Amino acid sequence: MAEKRAFGMKKVIKFLKSETVLCIAFLLALLSVFITPPSMEYFDYIDYSVIATLFCLMVTVQGFAKTGLFDFLSKKLTGRFKSSRALSAALTLLCFFMAMLITNDVALLTFVPLTLALFNGREKILIRCIILETAAANLGSMATPIGNPQNLFIYNNYSYSLGEFFAVMIPISIISLVILMLSLLLIPNEKVAHGDNTAKFKPARNFFVYLAIFAVCISSVARFLDYRICLLITLIAVLIFDRKILAKPDYSLLATFVCFFIFVGNISAVPAVSEFISGILDGREMLVSCALSQVISNVPCAIMLSGFISAENANSLLIGVNIGGMGTLIASLASLISFKLYSRSENAKKGRFFAEFTVYNFAVLLLTLALTQYTVLSGQ
Repeated sequence: MAEKRAFGMKKVIKFLKSETVLCIAFLLALLSVFITPPSMEYFDYIDYSVIATLFCLMVTVQGFAKTGLFDFLSKKLTGRFKSSRALSAALTLLCFFMAMLITNDVALLTFVPLTLALFNGREKILIRCIILETAAANLGSMATPIGNPQNLFIYNNYSYSLGEFFAVMIPISIISLVILMLSLLLIPNEKVAHGDNTAKFKPARNFFVYLAIFAVCISSVARFLDYRICLLITLIAVLIFDRKILAKPDYSLLATFVCFFIFVGNISAVPAVSEFISGILDGREMLVSCALSQVISNVPCAIMLSGFISAENANSLLIGVNIGGMGTLIASLASLISFKLYSRSENAKKGRFFAEFTVYNFAVLLLTLALTQYTVLSGQ
């Protein structure tokens, strides 16, 4: 009996270590239930489009990995770049620019697994490269309305034109790109093992299935296609061609998102919280949205504060929640993807990753805010 209890306790401890973020999110959601009692409104808290789209993208990435695409890219990249810094620069730039079109979530789901394969066994380089990729995805995604969920929401909610949106965000994106390029000096400049630059990819039938699903996902992200249709097409396709892939997505990450949505929804429903926000927002929209993003993440922050910020101050909200994606691990929920993927890798040093991630992100946050205030907002 004692042995069974000890074994059970070990399993609990192992789960707590491997799913730390999920456990914290669940605890926050559970505690918030005592503030806002359970009701049917809980179902309205959850952004089902984010959950569904993220699931579809997870399936797609796992499918591409199964076809050998990442192994092929790994060989091609390591055959082309001779140093860890040059390779990291390529991966960082890919995350930055791809995030503009396929969202920060998708960019990280695509390139972090590849980075884990490329720098396996080189922990210092691996951690710093993933941190830079995460920053690049979050910063690059702010350049377009489809780059991340908060941009889509603000773009539609305040009826921006494309010209108005780009006029606000492109200068800040250029500033963030310069910071990222300088940050590459943090990557140790070591030789990398040469891959087969002549390698060729021979796609199997399922590759084209996942390519089609990926196109459907992008259409959904760009709001050309309803997320429910995207989910339905994805499920039908994998059930017909590769149903085993349904065991691959990180369901604990999806559960983490749900817990955060419930926590934020419950806290936002408290009148005292609403009154507090109204009192401190006036004239401080950008700083408040940036600071609040550190606690509840920038997507729900954008939704929550939009009810208190007029169209005249929409630019401040847009800038604040985007720059606010830097900082804490939960400031941008996309950052959780990187952390989860890294923490699942062999010999992962989660404490070291968390410490370096936090220090770097807050440094970039403060620097970007200062440069934005000095070079962009001062001229308005």
